[in-house]
Amino acid sequence: MHDIKHAILIEAEPSKVYTLVSSAEGFRKWWAADVTEDAATNKVELGFFNRATSYRLHPTLLAPPLQAQWLCETGKEWSGTKLLFDLKADAGRTLLHFTHTDWQAESEYAISCTTVWGELMFRIKAVAEGKNPGPLFSASGMAY
Repeated sequence: MHDIKHAILIEAEPSKVYTLVSSAEGFRKWWAADVTEDAATNKVELGFFNRATSYRLHPTLLAPPLQAQWLCETGKEWSGTKLLFDLKADAGRTLLHFTHTDWQAESEYAISCTTVWGELMFRIKAVAEGKNPGPLFSASGMAY
């Protein structure tokens, strides 16, 4: 199996970073503009490219302010993978370790997702540090 891993130091307390990686509201600030949440199940769905692609995520562990884990239920090669956000306090800062785990193979798509996740880590950092880059993905595509 293939895993995508990133680590980034963020100049903000873990509680601030945690809100960004543990909810639909947080995802809207750095990941995708089109995010819905089913309050009854806590499932989150992110829409990309006018919903040509969507990923449904189910939280498997929400342990504020240090861990948020999500199971990917749908999506191109994402089904059955997990998103792991592990945060460590470091003198008023946060060390974020991210893993997108359990890919079935190191496909071209998985490799391209590695690049996208790298950009997303800098978006999380920017938002947590008080900047407003907005989500990487608008309703119609990438916000470049």
